[in-house]
This record gives sequence, structure tokens and C-alpha cells, in this order.
Amino acid sequence: MAGYTSQEITVLEGLEPVRQRPAMYIGDTAKNGYHHLLWEVVDNSVDEAINGHANTIEVHLDKDHRGATVIDNGRGIPVDVHKKYKKSALELILTTLHAGGKFGHKNYAVSGGLHGVGSSVVNALSVEMTADIFRDQQHYQQVYSRGKPKGKVKKIGATRGKRGTTIHFRPDPEIFGKKLTYDVDVVKKRLEAKSYLHKGLKVVFKDEKSGERIEFHHPGGIVEYLGHLVEERGKRAIAPEAFVLDKDDDHPRIELALTWTEAPEERLLTYANGIPTGSGGTHEAGLKSALNRAVRGFMKTKGINPKGVTISAEDIREGVIALLSVYVRDPQFQGQTKDRLNNPEVASPVETAIRNALEHWLLDNSSVGEAIVARIVTAARAREASRAAIQQVKRKTAVSHRLNLPGKLADCSSTSPEDSELFLVEGDSAGGNAKRARDRKTQAILPLRGKVLNAERASAKQVLSNKELSDIVSALGCGMGKAFDVKKLRYGKIFLLMDADSDGHHIATLLLTFFYRMLPELIREGHIFLALPPLFRIDAGKDTHWALDEDDRDRILAELPGNVKPKISRFKGLGEMNPDELKETTLDKKRRRALRVVIDEELLTDQTINDLMGKDAAPRYELIMEHAPKAEAEALDV
Repeated sequence: MAGYTSQEITVLEGLEPVRQRPAMYIGDTAKNGYHHLLWEVVDNSVDEAINGHANTIEVHLDKDHRGATVIDNGRGIPVDVHKKYKKSALELILTTLHAGGKFGHKNYAVSGGLHGVGSSVVNALSVEMTADIFRDQQHYQQVYSRGKPKGKVKKIGATRGKRGTTIHFRPDPEIFGKKLTYDVDVVKKRLEAKSYLHKGLKVVFKDEKSGERIEFHHPGGIVEYLGHLVEERGKRAIAPEAFVLDKDDDHPRIELALTWTEAPEERLLTYANGIPTGSGGTHEAGLKSALNRAVRGFMKTKGINPKGVTISAEDIREGVIALLSVYVRDPQFQGQTKDRLNNPEVASPVETAIRNALEHWLLDNSSVGEAIVARIVTAARAREASRAAIQQVKRKTAVSHRLNLPGKLADCSSTSPEDSELFLVEGDSAGGNAKRARDRKTQAILPLRGKVLNAERASAKQVLSNKELSDIVSALGCGMGKAFDVKKLRYGKIFLLMDADSDGHHIATLLLTFFYRMLPELIREGHIFLALPPLFRIDAGKDTHWALDEDDRDRILAELPGNVKPKISRFKGLGEMNPDELKETTLDKKRRRALRVVIDEELLTDQTINDLMGKDAAPRYELIMEHAPKAEAEALDV
């Protein structure tokens, strides 16, 4: 205490807090945070479009995909000097937290950037940023590095009617490392969604590396987007036309397009002021309540009362694909990443508007309404049938730590889920080695025989009839479907430990599909990991190196001294590794390498799983044909 004085108090000024704690502002400094910088700049341009000041946005990726340029034809950021702060408005906005023109409603009736920190955060976390402003028939420019201006605003020259803002930035490798780049598919998907959400807006994407240029323009708005999603999902819509609501006579402004399909799950995509709210919020709660009440109101009016089945809200939403976009004057987002809308006053008007309109639509289209109810009843009966199967598995699940667990499971002695790990291992041979290599106190091993059932093409009942997958559910202890309870999960970490070859990758993909479709909460809560066993052992003198793949092997070899003659061994499978090698490389908590499985883009993930594992072979054929010219014959494992 004696040494703790005022001299130990640190005051972070300007944008220093952003560089000190970037995750507080962008979520993380990995792929999501890297892309979040681009979304912030794009959303500023979209705000100009939402308020009627722009109709075109362009996004160009640098040749190395490490930087980006965002161009709009809006009003252009003001460059005149602020009387109070004696700086140009441009410099204030890009170098000061909580500075901007969106706190009142004079310049922006609604917007996605209300915290006043987006542009300045991007600037703070960029090794370089250049702002080019076109307004009042003049071209202005200011250059920054790591949040600090390298000079004053310069007047470049006169322009002929051109207006708008152009921002070029390159995220700082000191913050994000040197390996991260922009994912072309993720960027295109996000930009296309913007063009659907704001009908009439033209969004242009250009890849400076490949020369690809795509123009997204969808005058049909979210109705057109819904049709695209239904087609993409590959499941037939129950109704010939979607339910559409466009309410702009009061706040919040509401746009909704939804339909019921034969898909086994719901897909609700929600947006607030053009920002995707992946974690939902009060607007999504209003939508869910409206769906439930509107359908039940229709059933009551029509005297539909199915016998022998209880319909739940989840049954009503099964198969629904919905796009809900609301515009709120003062949105309260959860954190700067804006993943959830928290305005409590939004839920009630959203629910009322949707419920009334949807119930009237169902009554006016009674044959469609009855077909939807028939689909809902079918879902309820299927749920109750699968619940019976799930309960059968649940009864086999351990009530205590050891009761009725799968016979092949070599369990750990710890009863604490936080300390316990489960390794799902490919094959009995590798499973035997893993059992000898493990830490018996905290690590459990469950060997799997062969390739498991493809959960993308199976019902919950079929999944639980599969011996290998049923064993996994029993071992985990948390149940599945409606019986799922994460508090009963017996292991805090579940590792998929497969051979580092194509068969191993296939089995890992099948297991990931199972977890994504049947136990998605385990992925979302960070319980699923991919173990990374090495493919190569490299002995160089007294040192031993482990390489995950050919690229890793080549990197290690390039770093060895020139006078060393390495001995390289390639493992054909986990069964070839002795227990000591498996422990050192894959099981030892201090030395192993592993990847936590996360869902970056929910819609893109869903589509990818469906394309790779679904019944329709056409997307896989297209993927193979697209990448076949790039494949190296020597690298194919056939």
C-alpha cells in the first residue's frame, strides 16, 4: 500500500484506450475483429444511404487483402474548422472517441453508428488511413497513422460535381498480427445483404488481387432476399407467396418478409438500422411472440384444435425463414460490436404490428394458413416422437458420474466439468494409444468406429439410433433437442481427435455437422475443439519438431541450420504414434495445439454445411469443378 500513490495512476488520452484494449471496441483481434473494422466504415456509408444522401457504395480490397477502401457518393464528411476545438470536423471525427453527427436527429434521422466511436476506432487500429473528401466542389485529403494525423487537411484541388467520402485503411499488424487478411466470400456476403436490406442501394465489390468486380443491386429488397435464402436453403416453401410487412408510418419503422418451409429448423435474420443483430434482441423477441400469437389466433378463429398433440412456440417457428429489419431513432446496442438490440420499447410495437398483420393475412389466405398449421402439427408430432427417443437415451445417461456410460468410454476420475475433457478418437487402435497417453484424472477417451451418420440428412430419431452418435450423447450427459441442458454437460472441453488425412478430415466434418445440427449450443458456448495431431515428425540432431502439414513441414525445414540433415517421418494415422508421442503432441495441456470451433457467419456456416453434407450433390460438384484446376496431383489423398 505504501508504494501506491497518485504517480501510479495512468490516464489514457485520445485513442490510446483503443490500442491498449482493442477487444473492448471490436470484440477481438482475430478474424471477427479484423472484419469488424471494415463493417464500421461500410456502415457509416450505409447511414448516408439510409437517410437519402447516397445511393452507391464501393468496397475495394487491396491486392494483398490486408487493407480496404470504402467509397460512397454521400455528402462527404465536413472539413470546416470546429469553433470550440479548433480542428477540422474530419480530424475530430477520425481521432476522437464519441465525436460525430449522429447524436441528434438533425443530420441522421436513424443510423447504425450512434456511439461516435466507429471511425476513430478503425483509425486507431490502422497502421495507415487516408480520408479523401469530395464536397463543395473541392477535393480534401488527410492522412493518419495509428490514430494520429500526419498533417493537416489538404485541399487537393477542384472537382466537377463529385461528392462523397473515400476511406482507405490497413489494419495494424502490431494489433492483429501479420497473417490476417480479408475473406473475400465473407465480405461479398455481407455487402450483398446490405444491398437487399436497402432496396435501391447499389453496392460494388472489387478485388484488386483477382480483378473480380461484382455489382449488387436488388430493388426487390428483403422480399427478394427471402426468395434467395429459400432457394439457397433448398427446402420447399409451404406458401406460394411470402408474408410481407412494410410499416413506415411510425417509429420504429418495420420491414418483414417471412415464409414457412419444409426445413427442420427456423432461420430468423434480424437487423436494426441496417446492422445485423446475430444475437437477436427486443425486436426479435417481438417477432417470435407475434408469430406464436398470430398462428394461435388463426387456429382459434378457424376452430382448429389438433387432438393428441401439444403445439409449442418452437413448433410454430420450425421451418420459418424470416427477415426482420427495424429502424430505431436511438438504438441501444449491446457493446460496440452491435450484435444485439436492447431497446425495451421496441418489442411491443413490433409484436403488435406483426401479429395483427400476420393474423389477417392467414385469415385472408385460409388455405395457405391451414397448410401452414398442418406443417406445424407435423412438426409437433415429430418433436414428441423424437423426444421419446431422446428420453430413452437420457434414461441411459449417468445420473451419477459413472452410471450407464458407454462401454467403450475410458472415463476420467474428476467429477468437475470445468477440469474434465472428452476426446472423441478415430478408431480403436488410436483410442488404445490415447487411453495410455491421457491424464486419467481429467481426460476421458471415447473411441469411434468408422464414419458416423451424416446428421444433415438424418432426423433426431435416426441420429439417436446410430450407435456411435448415441454413445456420444450418453457420454456428454447433457441430452439433446428439447431435453438439452448444458448444466448437465460432463466435460468442459470436447476434442475431435482424428487422423491428419482426408479420411480423418471427413470424419471430423461429419462430427462437426452432428454438433452443429443437433447440439449447436455446445459450439456457441465454446465447448468444441479440433485437436491438431502432427502429420510429420522431423528429427534434427538432438531436436524434434512436429509439423501439422506439408506447409508447416516446409517452414520448419527452411528454419533449420544449413549443416543439419533432418530425418523426416510421416504418420499414416494416430495408431502409428506411440503413446508418448501422442501425449507430447496432442494430449499434454502445456504443449498440445488445438482449435476452438466457432461460428463466425451464421448464414454462411449454415449454407456451407448444407452444400457439403446435404442431399443435393450439385453444390459439391460446382465446388470440385471450381477448385480442380488449382489442385496439385501430388497432394491428393486417393
